[in-house]
Amino acid sequence: MTQTIIVADDHPLFRAALKQAVNQAVPDAETVEVDSIKALQAAVESHPDADLILLDLNMPGAHGFSGLVFMRGQYPGLPVVVVSGSEDLQVMRRSIDYGASGFIPKSAPLPTITEAIQAVLEGDVWLPDGVADKIERMQAETTDFSERLASLTPQQFRVLGMLAEGLLNKQIAYDLDVSEATIKAHITAVFRKLGVRNRTQAVIAIQQMELDPSDQSLSGG
Repeated sequence: MTQTIIVADDHPLFRAALKQAVNQAVPDAETVEVDSIKALQAAVESHPDADLILLDLNMPGAHGFSGLVFMRGQYPGLPVVVVSGSEDLQVMRRSIDYGASGFIPKSAPLPTITEAIQAVLEGDVWLPDGVADKIERMQAETTDFSERLASLTPQQFRVLGMLAEGLLNKQIAYDLDVSEATIKAHITAVFRKLGVRNRTQAVIAIQQMELDPSDQSLSGG
């Protein structure tokens, strides 16, 4: 049976490199390319039997680890490998703690990326050489908020992302093609699940998912 692998990255050149690695790892795989969290959600909904997601942490609609946490919560049987421009050990540790099946630095050569894809598809957790021992000694990173975030429905997660971008209820309603009353109901449910009382608290809470809350400028996925 043909395997389906979703490549989620907003850089076309890197998506092409990942697709090449997928083709070498699984020559007959169907590759689905997306460039935002919104497109990723649509892809997973239309490919419920997908075998793997290769996920860039810094795509439009993502707040650091939020996309990873959400995907693991909604689709626990679908492995997610983080592909990131960061090679910080804490970022690798948090990725694994939040449920990633592997972490591939964007600096990795093509044969290494191919090897990582093959390993995860065979059920292993893949990390760069020498990293596993180092991050094992680091403090585990799991938070009550990450569990709350994982409990959101796909539509609630979309609404939260738009709140974090500063959109008004009527703008969110227009973008999602629903009524403002429906959006208000979603926001109420989001606040309740996250344990917050207003938009400001929700935005501050989701910033916990940034790659480094003390350095919001980190870029490159």
